[in-house]
Amino acid sequence: MARQAIDIVVPDLSGKRALVTGASDGMGLGMAARLAAAGAEVVMPVRNQRKGENAIAAIRRVTSNAQVSLRSLDLSSLESVAALGEALRAEGRPIHFLINNAGVMQPPDRQTTADGFELQFGTNHLGHFALVAHLLPLLRAGRARVTSQVSIAARSGAVNWEDLNWERGYDGMRAYRQSKIAFGLFGLELDRRSKAEGWGITSNLSHPGVAPTSLLAARPELGRSTDTPQVRMIRWLSAHGILLGTVETAKLPALMAATDPAAKRGTLHGPKGAGGLGGPPAEQRLFPPLRSIEAAARIWEVSEQLTKTEIPSGRVT
Repeated sequence: MARQAIDIVVPDLSGKRALVTGASDGMGLGMAARLAAAGAEVVMPVRNQRKGENAIAAIRRVTSNAQVSLRSLDLSSLESVAALGEALRAEGRPIHFLINNAGVMQPPDRQTTADGFELQFGTNHLGHFALVAHLLPLLRAGRARVTSQVSIAARSGAVNWEDLNWERGYDGMRAYRQSKIAFGLFGLELDRRSKAEGWGITSNLSHPGVAPTSLLAARPELGRSTDTPQVRMIRWLSAHGILLGTVETAKLPALMAATDPAAKRGTLHGPKGAGGLGGPPAEQRLFPPLRSIEAAARIWEVSEQLTKTEIPSGRVT
């Protein structure tokens, strides 16, 4: 049975600057390509230069005049995050859209970042937290919309406050849920603080549902030499149009949350099909673990301490 076409309209973004993390393949590449096709200048911070160059070539095969450029970024290194922030601040150009899309999922064994944090918590959440902190002047200048990509996994689970780095009993899936819950809480707190302090930034969340991305595929750098059984099943279900989305549809909630003028601040966008697994994008109810204002304030303060990166208060005049 033919799958029904699903898409959204991305408005004209000429004269706007966008930054997408995790844009060298998969959903992130699709987001960068759509933003560039809409006229935005797209900055693509990548860890693998060759993959980044291939991604730019793919974008330009579709949009020959695309304004796309690479920067170096390893979200698992706070030094790398700071270096990107310094370089972009030196350029002095406002950022109008930031899509925090990059992430890692379920390494088979506990791994740590360059700074000693559990890899998923350190990459998915703390790296992006520090990135926003370093880019804050440019985000303010662009009155940016910041969209942070969480996961359907964040609809359950909790932050392991007593052992954020999972040093006592590592559970890969629970640690992944924590990283995405923490990240979602941060994205919502960013919007609250921006509104209270007059930063001019609007922040919201998205999740892609379930689609055959590279998150659970073979990732030798994570200690996973072969595709997981889960991703093989996801590919089969997606290919047969059963419940799940595709890589092409999975990028749409983030694009809608980031670019749709009607998308509200402090909201979550995801697929509206059965169970939120696939289908057209739409605003959804916040997952229960994301609803606590107290937890959001706490993760903000803890993240500042862990990253040694302060996001200062104070209204913009």
